[in-house]
Amino acid sequence: MASAADVTQLIGNTPLLYLRQVSERTGCRIFGKAEFMNPGGSVKDRTALGIIRAAEASGELRPGGRIVEGTAGNTGIGLTLLANALGYTSTVVMPISQSREKIDTLELLGADLHLVPATSYSEPGHYIHTAQRLAEKFASSEAAGAVWARQFDNLANMAVHRDTTGEEIWQQTEGEIDGFICAVGTGGTLAGVSQALKAHRESITIGLADPQGASLSQYFNCGELTPSAGSSIMEGIGINHITGNVAQARVDTAFTVTDEEALPLLFDLLQHEGLCLGGSAGVNIAGAVKLAEQLGPGHTIVTILCDYGNRYQSKLFNPAFLHNKGLPVPPWLDI
Repeated sequence: MASAADVTQLIGNTPLLYLRQVSERTGCRIFGKAEFMNPGGSVKDRTALGIIRAAEASGELRPGGRIVEGTAGNTGIGLTLLANALGYTSTVVMPISQSREKIDTLELLGADLHLVPATSYSEPGHYIHTAQRLAEKFASSEAAGAVWARQFDNLANMAVHRDTTGEEIWQQTEGEIDGFICAVGTGGTLAGVSQALKAHRESITIGLADPQGASLSQYFNCGELTPSAGSSIMEGIGINHITGNVAQARVDTAFTVTDEEALPLLFDLLQHEGLCLGGSAGVNIAGAVKLAEQLGPGHTIVTILCDYGNRYQSKLFNPAFLHNKGLPVPPWLDI
């Protein structure tokens, strides 16, 4: 009988999906890797699994131990699902500014959830620093100990995407790929996929799609870690420092994507192609369009479809919220 032994075996091997509208618009073949099909609903399931397996192999994570992480939500969801399945406990620290849907999901899954104010990375109350302090406390007070997942700087994040996501893309395109692009939350996906693809063919163009207010587009294009003008409502992406994983990325070109560019692509994708996706997918698709325009017609480009849109319904698909932010609202959603 063909079956999966546990939930870990359901992670990865996601299909590539042809994105018809943007492909026709650019004259390129643009594909999205359907990471929303992972059991936890996002690309971060891979990150969670890679971090857990590396911690087990090193002996840092012991049977019955606790996994602590600061996250915008999706990594916490993946870690909690896997902790439940593998006999661990999950503690998640998340900014209270994240969507209500992700907070509700973590509570549903039974995470030990700590919500903290949204602050800059330089402040001690930032969710990452809070997670580190909690991990240190649990490590000294609990019999089975605790580990801090450290998704931003833990290179197990990059490694799992190099060994799985990147290799899957190469195999699924049969090596007929000219460009890959995605946004950065931790840098693990971009670093891992870029390393895998360039190991196969150095000439593959690797792009970064950065939301407004983030610094990596300027960093990779000009060498300066300076935030772009404006801000973004997109969750889980857009950072202003170089993480351990970002430092491993092989980036050839970078673009800043506005919410005004990304949101209509999301709305059209739902209305005309039947896909309801989150904001980071919109930034990624907009980035793929910019990369296609740079490379010219006839090229094959892959990006990441990170998670489902229902995880952000109260923001991305809320006409009152969008109106208040001065952002575009599709006619079918408007009231």
